[in-house]
Amino acid sequence: MITRRKFLTSAGALAGSAAVLQKLGSAQEVKTREPNKPRETTAAANRNKPLIERVDPKPTLPPGEAGKDYTPVITPNNISLPWKVVDGVKVYHLVAEEVDHEFAPGMRAKCWGFNGHVHGPTIEAVEGDRVRIYVTNNLPEATSVHWHGILLPNGMDGVGGLTQKNIQPGETFRYEFTLRQHGTQMYHSHSDEMTQMALGTMGLFIIHPRRPRDQRPDRDFAFMLSEWRLDTGTSRPNPNEMTDFNVFTFNAKIFPATEPMVAKLDDRVRIRIASVAVMEHHPIHLHGYHFPITETDGGQIPESAQQVETTVLVGVGQSRTFDFVADAPGDWPMHCHMTHHVMTQMGDKFPNTIGVQPGKLDEKIRASLLPGYMTMGTNGMGEMAEMQMKVPRNSLPMVGAPGPFDVIDMSGLLTLLKVREGITSYEDPGWYKHPEGTVASLAAADDLRRDGIKVRAVPSAPERPAHHHPG
Repeated sequence: MITRRKFLTSAGALAGSAAVLQKLGSAQEVKTREPNKPRETTAAANRNKPLIERVDPKPTLPPGEAGKDYTPVITPNNISLPWKVVDGVKVYHLVAEEVDHEFAPGMRAKCWGFNGHVHGPTIEAVEGDRVRIYVTNNLPEATSVHWHGILLPNGMDGVGGLTQKNIQPGETFRYEFTLRQHGTQMYHSHSDEMTQMALGTMGLFIIHPRRPRDQRPDRDFAFMLSEWRLDTGTSRPNPNEMTDFNVFTFNAKIFPATEPMVAKLDDRVRIRIASVAVMEHHPIHLHGYHFPITETDGGQIPESAQQVETTVLVGVGQSRTFDFVADAPGDWPMHCHMTHHVMTQMGDKFPNTIGVQPGKLDEKIRASLLPGYMTMGTNGMGEMAEMQMKVPRNSLPMVGAPGPFDVIDMSGLLTLLKVREGITSYEDPGWYKHPEGTVASLAAADDLRRDGIKVRAVPSAPERPAHHHPG
């Protein structure tokens, strides 16, 4: 059986932007940028080439093909952008537009995105591909698209007003460049960024290596992190918010609406996490596994420099990639370890009542003002997940979703890695069925006596009446 320890990828596969692509037939070698040398689009590296070739070299390899040249990436809750080949160039079409987006059942919002998706569809290509991307602007204001982290000619960088004219409503612009790197990159609007990015105009741009020297992953998952301000009862994110966000998402979804990652036992798994979130950095923790961080947005990390982690910190404007073998079956959570990022809207606008003794207050309020009232949160917030309180229109409770044992009192930036032995498809297999004797459970009195564990009796909590919420 393959173990996670055996999945320390080779130095050759991790040479990243310093790697030299192997020859393909009679094609010339295509080199990616070595950080300590001039990139190939500079005059220093191309003194004898015509000017146009110095600025934007043409591809020397045919367009990469899914299955043949790479394992297609999986973007849970989203899709990859379709493309076609015209005269050896991969052609894509992005449409910036308003999108009626569902964060989770019970909460929708008017957002901005691309091609009917928030975030926009994932763009997939292969190192050495020539890409031509048309961008149509159906937003009510001008926009542009920046290809975040991608090495390209300055006039294709997509900064409205600086490197190009803004794309006015109704206009379609053409971007075209050759991909001279591989890795996890992004795209996002670069006009009125505060508004447009806060409303969702961003997406993933995955560039696969042309000739990976190590075995490809069996499952390649990609996530984009975002934060939003969506006040309870409203239907449009507030782009003016600077610090106080109350909705945190994987691929613009809130748990339990986040699609799980499903893997077969011993699959090689790659997880890519990227963020152009507004203000927050996110320490993303995967339970059940140790993994080497193999790649940043700047390229692959040499094996000698990789750190083995259980939590990867993804900063604003960054991406991180890690690899492992799925050798431990179960339902493993992956979530942000900033605890307020695994809750949502309803958790930030009520007083702190931890430790408060309401006495007869609840009884008096129920008798004269509000039948069914009770003071919430005096013993912690976990009870709120179980009570499924009524909330304002188009809003979600602070935490809570049904689990196989109890209510899971998390929401927001949470998803699941479901590893199974013997499955024949990658459909959601449902909850994990634990082998007998492998689940933590109530300790038996005989066990306590045998092991000399003395437990002091705790007063039982008072019985709670039926709840009521005025929302």
